[in-house]
Amino acid sequence: MNGMSGIQKGLMVVMAIVAGLLVSDAARAERLKDLASISGVRNNQLIGYGLVVGLDGSGDQTTQTPFTVQSVVNMLGNMGTNLPTGTSSMQLKNVAAVMVTASLPPFAQPGQQIDVTVSSIGNAKSLRGGTLVLTPLKGADGQVYGMAQGNVVVVGAGASGAGSKVTVNHLSAGRIANGATVERAVPTLVGQGDFVHFELNDTDFGTVQRVVEAINRIAPGSASALDGRMVRVRAPLGSDDRVAFLGRLENLEVRPMQMAAKVIVNSRTGSVVMNQSVQLDACAVAHGNLSVSVNTQNAASQPNAFSGGQTTPVANAQIDINQELKAMQNVRTSANLADIVKALNALGANPQDLIAILQAMKAAGALRAELEVI
Repeated sequence: MNGMSGIQKGLMVVMAIVAGLLVSDAARAERLKDLASISGVRNNQLIGYGLVVGLDGSGDQTTQTPFTVQSVVNMLGNMGTNLPTGTSSMQLKNVAAVMVTASLPPFAQPGQQIDVTVSSIGNAKSLRGGTLVLTPLKGADGQVYGMAQGNVVVVGAGASGAGSKVTVNHLSAGRIANGATVERAVPTLVGQGDFVHFELNDTDFGTVQRVVEAINRIAPGSASALDGRMVRVRAPLGSDDRVAFLGRLENLEVRPMQMAAKVIVNSRTGSVVMNQSVQLDACAVAHGNLSVSVNTQNAASQPNAFSGGQTTPVANAQIDINQELKAMQNVRTSANLADIVKALNALGANPQDLIAILQAMKAAGALRAELEVI
């Protein structure tokens, strides 16, 4: 274990996680509520613009964010305080302009409380210790669906001095638990007429068929497949009976089909994750490293007639190119996830090089999976 490279250890961890999470297809079953959602039952996004006050000198620099001053002037004017002309240059170090976002859950009624996220849109250093003043939250239709106000909780800390700065976590965004009160309800219809539609999270014709079979076992003839994602179910018309019926359906256990083979590559972090359906065909891989080093040495020329009796600095650069080509590795045919991880470990590549190797394997037809780069 001491001689293993970083990518080998990383792939060993991935293999252990996947082995623990991905059990055999015959024993794996999920609830219908985890596989699908009911059409029309959804969240609605809310947004608002407001001010956070009470900051300890860490607010917006209002000379660079004039909208903060304008917002303060408008707020004070609505409260009956009229400021004299020429106050646009005032410095408000304890105020920050923010965007307030929230998610309105389905069936939310006026008077209920929801969480909100407060994010700075100016150049405030920190929102820690601030208070969000009353802010209307609007939906996509421009109507006000909630009002937000409260103390902003920022999980983090920061300090600066003598040109140095230390920051722990993110200070320009925070949360307010139960910080908004719902003022308007969004009408949510559970189905249209006699039918309710279940929408699968992922398109899969086999899983849709299994969902139909599971529903028809407890309510014969009530479910039918519309396409590879949607199932239509005949439900009772009464609200009590319909809610009880949907509650039974949501807890049905369905064994989904095995997912398509896929390898997910994050090009920014070098992370590589693959599912249990990935297979490798026999191939040969040669992997090499190319390094370029440039060494610069500064020297001074002696005074002469051509330089006018002055010392002239001279830079001498030495460039070395070193290419280390490793021996070609034979990758055998693998249908088991553990064998694939071992084959990739044998290449001894770092995460960034492994991405290039996987792309080359896919182009050569040796990687039997969809390669997705995120």
